[in-house]
Amino acid sequence: MIFIDIKYIHEISPHLDKFHKVRDYLYNLRCPYCGDSEKFKNKARGYFYRVKDQMNFRCHNCDYGTTAGNVVKYINPEIYKEYVKESFFPTEKEIEYKFEEPKFKKRDPKLKDLVSINKLNADHPAYQVLVTRQIPKEHYDKFYLCHKFYAWSEISSNKDHPRLVIPFYDEDGKIFAAQGRAFGNEQPKYLTVKFDDKPKIFGLDRVDFSKRVYVVEGPIDSLFLNNCLAVAGADFNNLQKEDTTIILDNEPRNKEIVRRMENLIDIDYELVIWPDSIQQKDINDMTLAGIEGIQTIIDNNTFSGLQAKMRLATWKRI
Repeated sequence: MIFIDIKYIHEISPHLDKFHKVRDYLYNLRCPYCGDSEKFKNKARGYFYRVKDQMNFRCHNCDYGTTAGNVVKYINPEIYKEYVKESFFPTEKEIEYKFEEPKFKKRDPKLKDLVSINKLNADHPAYQVLVTRQIPKEHYDKFYLCHKFYAWSEISSNKDHPRLVIPFYDEDGKIFAAQGRAFGNEQPKYLTVKFDDKPKIFGLDRVDFSKRVYVVEGPIDSLFLNNCLAVAGADFNNLQKEDTTIILDNEPRNKEIVRRMENLIDIDYELVIWPDSIQQKDINDMTLAGIEGIQTIIDNNTFSGLQAKMRLATWKRI
């Protein structure tokens, strides 16, 4: 029964690298059979997924597939004995247990002319952008390919070109803006358009404001952190101050960045001032450089008030 599979998937989860729940009946992890990638420690291409009344496993790196029970047996034979026993003799309480069917978000009409990145071949240039940037696989469904970005976004232009599109959803799941990333030398490289008069804040549909919220500048960077928004050119002043951490790019020689940090400190925001050991400009670059524990680095280098002013004075290079 599927609830037994899920119970024992969670039993062995401490032994599964990068294990996390994507949604109901779908879990992502580094493949325990092939190890995914020795070079890129953030790659996680193994999945537990539902097939009728059981959970199966498939790795999109080595293409190995099997049942969840066999993974349990491979990881921990002792736990597998309990799995077998419970599979044949489920308790009355377990028999009565029911799962709610997963609810899928309806596709916004604004996306009808776009192609989901998940529908593309792995060698497609748009798909390869995500692979090259090491964007976590569970976020691929947030990206789309637009063949004629200016026409789609209703920007007047004599020329048009394809772009990778990242839609911005509001709290109700409605698209109100989108960012288009160019594939070639088209300028600007990132172009954000609004369809409604709302601040350009990415991630409103998935953050939990009852917990600490992290705020970065770019949507792609936000996908590497827990409970994270991206302002995408919007004003940070639109954000709550309590339990909010502002994370600007690591550019101590950038006068505009330094000025914004000084303003944020003056109005009592908490913000990250990167340690000297970090040389990369943004979170995606840090990930590509193989820096581990970025979330912990952020939490350990968050400052406010007088402490932030003192730290900023030693960090800036202007």
